[in-house]
Amino acid sequence: MLDAAALPLAPAAPVAARPLGAVAALCAALLLAACGTTPLQSPEERGPAANMQALPATETGNEVAIYALSLIDTGYRFGGKNPSAGLDCSGMVSYIFGQAANYKISGSAADIARKGRQIDASQLRAGDLVFFNTMNKPFSHVGIYLGDGRFVHAPSTNGRVHITRMDNPYFAKRFEMARSYFN
Repeated sequence: MLDAAALPLAPAAPVAARPLGAVAALCAALLLAACGTTPLQSPEERGPAANMQALPATETGNEVAIYALSLIDTGYRFGGKNPSAGLDCSGMVSYIFGQAANYKISGSAADIARKGRQIDASQLRAGDLVFFNTMNKPFSHVGIYLGDGRFVHAPSTNGRVHITRMDNPYFAKRFEMARSYFN
């Protein structure tokens, strides 16, 4: 029979250290939980992302979104129409639609906004276009919606093609319209 008294015991932590360790662990857990939450915003503050639903993308829309992701970190250049020279927002959209969907779109963001089918922001699917008023003139910026409230665009301020959330405070206030080129 095993005698419990004969077993070696690990040294016990000092009594005063145990509660402090538990308090430290609790504080760390609360801090990590706080970092994982977002503050509540009104629908106006969230902009077009407020009522978005997850809608299935078309096959072509998925191809456009995937191709857009392949251009992340491509340099910005005003009037740029290909990745090797740099892209601006409308050049990026034109290039991606031509390469991924074999669909010709050209012109400025405002020109592109006149084409396609207008859709409600709550109906956005991957590959749809989102338009913003960023220069105090309508439809001065365009991006490609990816899904999950995110879009790819070529902003001059960052100097690179990157992903931004639709509920980003700057873009949420400037959102104007969404358009689809796919059924």
